Amino acid sequence: MTTVPAENKKSLFKGVNRARVSDFVIAFIILLLSLTCIVPFLHIAAKSISSNTAVLSKRVYLLPKGLNFDAYISIFRDGQLTHSMVYTIWMTFLFTVIGLIVTVLAAYPLARRELKGRSVIAFIIMFTMYFSAGLIPEYLLYKDLKLLNTMWVLVLPLSFSPYNMLIMRSFIRSTIPDSLYEAANLDGADHFQILVRVVLPLSKPILATLALFYAVGRWNAYADAKYYITTKALQPLQYLLSNMVLNSGQDAFSLSEAAAVESTPEVLQAAVVMFATLPILVVYPFVQKYFVQGTMIGAVKG
Repeated sequence: MTTVPAENKKSLFKGVNRARVSDFVIAFIILLLSLTCIVPFLHIAAKSISSNTAVLSKRVYLLPKGLNFDAYISIFRDGQLTHSMVYTIWMTFLFTVIGLIVTVLAAYPLARRELKGRSVIAFIIMFTMYFSAGLIPEYLLYKDLKLLNTMWVLVLPLSFSPYNMLIMRSFIRSTIPDSLYEAANLDGADHFQILVRVVLPLSKPILATLALFYAVGRWNAYADAKYYITTKALQPLQYLLSNMVLNSGQDAFSLSEAAAVESTPEVLQAAVVMFATLPILVVYPFVQKYFVQGTMIGAVKG
């Protein structure tokens, strides 16, 4: 039986100690970064179910005081907020589906080697990531296309993302070998059949990742609604929430008479923030596995 020299043992223990210290530092940094996201969320959640008196006296931190669900009752009784929630969910769903379709149809041909000029086309698409015409030309264009004050002005213009397309193209090029294309061609499959039967089934991780990118991006956006929408029925939930935050000292919108329960603006704002966050919190756990896998594969290679 061989014995390890004392010097080697010391160096081994030093390496283990260094690894443990570095791991502790990394874990501590990750913990701090996580707390910067979790603590504000817990504070808003606690305020949304606390009594008006406790919130106004600044006694609510991470735990609710004077449990009270009046703000949520007001939200569900109010027709404007519930309509905006359903409308925003439907708009986000359409935006995500259209975005995925357009992204796949653009990424697949650019990932195939036999497409001539694919580098030039990719450069032109990338060019739009850094340069745009500006807000006023976009407004005039949407006006000429009769898109103003319609749901489609919030869906169509941003449905294609060059960044997401590049991620999808990198995933296809780095994950799907040429031998699969050759085998499909020998079986008589055309490009559409290859896309549907070969590429898409193997691209579930990146599709879930891009779906989350599109859905979260559209769900959190409100600036385009501020510029292009004046009809209240077409205003998304985040736009209403933005108005409440900007007018924190007063009601940004008046609840309907059906919302008989009264809450202070600060409690109501916290409840609306939680109300607007719940759909993403419900969806994210189901796509988290694909999200991590698709991000690592699609963004590192290519």
